[in-house]
Parts: sequence; structure tokens; C-alpha cells
Amino acid sequence: MSISYLIDENLSPLYREQLIYHKPELTVWRIGDPGTLSRSTLDPEILIWCEEHNFILVTDNRRSMPHHLGEHLRAGHHISGIFVFNKTKMSIGQVIEELILIAETALPDEFKDKLIHLPISYNLK
Repeated sequence: MSISYLIDENLSPLYREQLIYHKPELTVWRIGDPGTLSRSTLDPEILIWCEEHNFILVTDNRRSMPHHLGEHLRAGHHISGIFVFNKTKMSIGQVIEELILIAETALPDEFKDKLIHLPISYNLK
């Protein structure tokens, strides 16, 4: 698997734990983990870190992340992708299943410079 996920610090540690439990070979880090960004890092800095380390950001930040991604891209930067979901509409289990499916089937650079709403079928409408 070539996809690596960075889980937003505002999400439960269960996302990381369950992804690793079900797919131990998957690289999944959470903001605040050793080797990652410190908690309370600003979104633009998170995007730079994801770009430098080739991680896809997983977040529920639907409000400001589209703006930050736009600014990031306008500055000439890139990102492996951002997956955004609504915690009130998707259970942890549904998000885990979706992220595993994506990791198993995604093409290289399929999500480059894109903000994708989960579930992935949401984007097909």
C-alpha cells in the first residue's frame, strides 16, 4: 500500500487504532504522534507537512479546509489529498471501511490536490 493517512487531532484516536487494527501494513499517524506535528498546529502548516511527507489528511473540517487548500494550491504547493467527512452522518466503522477500501484500490496520485468528501460515493452524484 502506498497511501499514508494523517488523522486530524480533533478526531478520536479510535480512527487511527481501528485502521491499524484492520490493516496493520497501512501507515496511519495522528497529529500529536511522535514524528508528526504538534497539537494545535495551524491548518496551513498541516498541509505543508502533508505535502512534504506525502500523507493524505483525514479530517472533519469541512468549514475552513477548502479555503486552506485553495490558498495552498495558489501558493504553488501540492498535497496527496484531503478526505473530509461528517462525524454526525458517518460512524467510525463506516469511515474506517471507506479509508481501507481507498487504500486498497486507489491509483497513484488519484487524489492529488483534491478535497474529497466521504463517503466516496458522495462524489459520484
